[in-house]
Amino acid sequence: MRVLTVRELTSHIKSLLENDRLLSGLWVKGEISNFKRAASGHVYFTLKDHFSCVRVVMFRSRARRLLFQPEDGMSVLVRGYISLYERDGQYQLYAEELEPDGAGALYAALEKLKSKLAAEGLFDRERKRKLPRFPRCIGLVTSPAGAAVRDMVNITRRRWPVARILLAPVTVQGENAPAEIARAIALVNKLAEVELIIVGRGGGSLEELWAFNTEVVARSIAASRIPVISAVGHETDFTIADLVADLRAPTPSAAAEMAVPDRLEVRRSVDAYCTRMRHHMRQCLAVYRQRLEYCTKKRVLVKPAAALCDQRRQTVDLLARHLRQGAAENLRALNSRLSLLTGRLHALSPLATMARGYSFTTGPDGGVLREAAQVQIGDPVTVHLYRGMLECTVRNKRESSN
Repeated sequence: MRVLTVRELTSHIKSLLENDRLLSGLWVKGEISNFKRAASGHVYFTLKDHFSCVRVVMFRSRARRLLFQPEDGMSVLVRGYISLYERDGQYQLYAEELEPDGAGALYAALEKLKSKLAAEGLFDRERKRKLPRFPRCIGLVTSPAGAAVRDMVNITRRRWPVARILLAPVTVQGENAPAEIARAIALVNKLAEVELIIVGRGGGSLEELWAFNTEVVARSIAASRIPVISAVGHETDFTIADLVADLRAPTPSAAAEMAVPDRLEVRRSVDAYCTRMRHHMRQCLAVYRQRLEYCTKKRVLVKPAAALCDQRRQTVDLLARHLRQGAAENLRALNSRLSLLTGRLHALSPLATMARGYSFTTGPDGGVLREAAQVQIGDPVTVHLYRGMLECTVRNKRESSN
């Protein structure tokens, strides 16, 4: 009897599972639970139905190509193969593809992403920017093959030939499309000459347009410093890119018409402005001509010297009369004030008091004597009269106590 080690047993079972043709490439339908995305990028979850469950692993190289965000409770279809994880001794489904189960699930994933981005304000009208009226350079992010790019180029060149067109070629459907579109938008934003971006493709089914319903494309449009027109599919198609973009065009052809003006309409507008300008200039010239004719008939222009001399002569006469009147009035006022001040000064003058018999005496030092104590017996003093002075000597003095 042969005894196997645990490793030999698990290796044998793993070999049996991997060599089974049914288990090497199968589709399994179920509901996601315990969904986790590891830091390494690998995805782990359990796929279950009402009766059983199986562990599922999707490696990073496959997981990054997902066109939607899986979550618990979502019904999905998984394509992959069955193998055994030897360390735990459990069989697992190694997923290579993952897609929602039916169109209903796609719409559910779409609505969930729309709600998330709307809550962040990416659809708000306030963040929409105005498109340049006369763009000089336009970036096209679309597939280089197909009718959409040809229509946009032809319409742009016909309507506004001066605009340059820079094409950023991308795939517009498939697992690589979202990343390519996001990179192209970021690349065009690095070109200083580009003033407007058109992102889009022709019509298709929901699955074919799914790249424009992905979060990475939506965020790349929202992060663009350049205004973006979204032109995805036909008029009835509506994607998340349309909601995030600054302007949504119903078709790629309509996007080209929205992006640039029609040169014929611009020319007609310019011609109309020129006509209005000429008419306005003729009206202004007629008004100024009338004003000039009116002015030329004025006496000051017909005989400027006479008009100026007469006017200046009258002005001089008037000013001279005002000057004489003003001088006479000022002189009378000054004489009257002088008489008043003279009377006041005379009334206060000490000479007037002395004329009535009063005098004042100065001592030896020349100072005015006010008290007898200021001099001694024998000191010389001077008596000042209204007319003349008396030189005297003090022979006696009486001091008053008052």
